[in-house]
Amino acid sequence: MVRITILIPTYNEEEVLNHLYLRINEVINQIDSYDFEILFINDGSTDQSLSMIKDLRAKDERVSYVNLSRNFGKEISMIAGLDYATGDAVIIMDADLQDPPELVPEMIKYWELGYDDVYAKRRSRAGESWLKKSTSSFFYKLLQKFTKIDIQENTGDFRLLDRRCIEALKQLRETQRYTKGMFSWIGYNKKELLFDRDPRAAGETKWNYRNLINLAIEGITSFTIAPLRISSLFGFIISFFSFIYIIWIVTKTLLFGKDVAGYPSLMTVMLFLGGIQLISLGIIGEYLGRIFNETKNRPLYFVDEYNREKVTNTGTSQKITVGAKNE
Repeated sequence: MVRITILIPTYNEEEVLNHLYLRINEVINQIDSYDFEILFINDGSTDQSLSMIKDLRAKDERVSYVNLSRNFGKEISMIAGLDYATGDAVIIMDADLQDPPELVPEMIKYWELGYDDVYAKRRSRAGESWLKKSTSSFFYKLLQKFTKIDIQENTGDFRLLDRRCIEALKQLRETQRYTKGMFSWIGYNKKELLFDRDPRAAGETKWNYRNLINLAIEGITSFTIAPLRISSLFGFIISFFSFIYIIWIVTKTLLFGKDVAGYPSLMTVMLFLGGIQLISLGIIGEYLGRIFNETKNRPLYFVDEYNREKVTNTGTSQKITVGAKNE
């Protein structure tokens, strides 16, 4: 039987896990034509999330889990989940129930029609502030202008991926990851589903503005070198006008004998140029830092424990519990 893995990155979600499982279970119990795996990636939770996942595993063998050795972040959690997913397709969803499991049957329907990436696009975003929505919209429009690929706007990680999309993503072992852009970069046959995103079922969001800014920087530096070109363009424009201004000052002094303005104008120009230089150095530093991290070639994550069923070539299942593995 064809298997579908439901991949759920989890970090401190003890308040919502049982409710999440009940809703997923209600949905997949109505789909008899597929075998399901519910794969939790515990990203170093400090609450009771791991214990609750183990309890779910004890009563339902469809539940599997990978416990990472520490908190590596959601982007790394997703690639870890893709590494360990056994399904012919993977459905990625958040644990906070903002991604409705009830959309899974429709995703599967389009997958059966031949689509490789069935992604859910947010028609509305309940529970989010005007500022967050506005800054998100501005970021995606800015990123779209700078990149040569079609970055999907108002989409998250909630999507169904065919096995060939999974294998393509597994080849991208970047440490500085912007997975939303990678979904677009790999291409393949995509289908959009519109849905109204619900507020969190319980708990608090892990995405504060600092994390969102870091993610935005990852997206820009991962998929475009436009900031470097803009800093070069600024340097060229400033140099050009500075050269014109120098000619004007020299000409005015030699022909008309006028004094050159002193301290105030000098300090203004120096501070302005100093600011431009620091901004340019900062942009260069962001790219250089990413090169530094990539050249270290460290593993993306370490696994403390995982428990899952391995499907053999004969169609039988073997229970596997392993203490540690690194990827």
